[in-house]
Amino acid sequence: MARARALMAIYSLLLLVLLQLVLFSLPPSALAAPKKPIASAARREDVPFIKCQVCERIAQQIHDQVQNKEAQISPKKVSEYQIIEIAENVCNLKKQEADWILQIDIVEKGDKLELVDQGVEGQCNSECKTIERACQEVMGYADTDVAEFFYKKRPSVDELRKYLCNDLSKACSIKPLPVPKDRIPGEPFLPKPSKDAEMEKILRSMGDLPGAPNMKMYSRDDLMNNNFGDEEADEDEDDGDNFPSTLSKVLKEKESPKKDLKQTIMQGITRTKKQVKEKVNKVSKMVKKWWQGKKTAAAPSKAGKNEL
Repeated sequence: MARARALMAIYSLLLLVLLQLVLFSLPPSALAAPKKPIASAARREDVPFIKCQVCERIAQQIHDQVQNKEAQISPKKVSEYQIIEIAENVCNLKKQEADWILQIDIVEKGDKLELVDQGVEGQCNSECKTIERACQEVMGYADTDVAEFFYKKRPSVDELRKYLCNDLSKACSIKPLPVPKDRIPGEPFLPKPSKDAEMEKILRSMGDLPGAPNMKMYSRDDLMNNNFGDEEADEDEDDGDNFPSTLSKVLKEKESPKKDLKQTIMQGITRTKKQVKEKVNKVSKMVKKWWQGKKTAAAPSKAGKNEL
């Protein structure tokens, strides 16, 4: 138990340092809490009109993402578990595997709805969530079946489309009806500011790291005023562990025109490195103490066996 806590402390520490470095690299305007539009619910009535198109894009995404993963770990081959992970996350907007959904606009053309790729991420309103909903209805609990099929057959995109959209989900087996003439048009596609898209992508990619799900993202005002909630400190934590206050101090120094920006950042990184070193040494001692305790506890039992 103590060892697990020690490892989690290391992971959380490294994630905090990474977040600090990301914040240092962005201009002050990017650190301000963005004004997010009011969240809109998925339009379920639109799902039947886009389901087949969404299914075809899912097949394309799974095929492309598996190939990209294979290129990253070459000469190793992608495991079935890794393919399952991609299939599980491809319809979840909180995961980076579903980033493709953010780039699609639903456009009404005649009596049909068409998915149009915009090439950039847009604000996620009702249309974005409608595509996510259709994606989830297509996949259902078929992620393991799709992964097994891909792992064993190594299909082309067309073969995967046929398996997923015709054989497995039946999403493309029936031609959709014409769109009702009184359908209320969806909101226009609004491109997301590049800095917002970059930060959100970083956070989504960090979501799968150990310790990251419990991390909270703070606004610039929180960082400047040390508003980090009322979380109770861990019993093994020292009073000197003040990473958030260090980050706040660095940001305040960064805004001061009297100091050179580069010098301020380097000083902040130096302070952070020192605290990281102290924290790692502390955790290392905890693990060493735990291991010595296990060895001491095991020694009497071995001695008893020898006496027998």
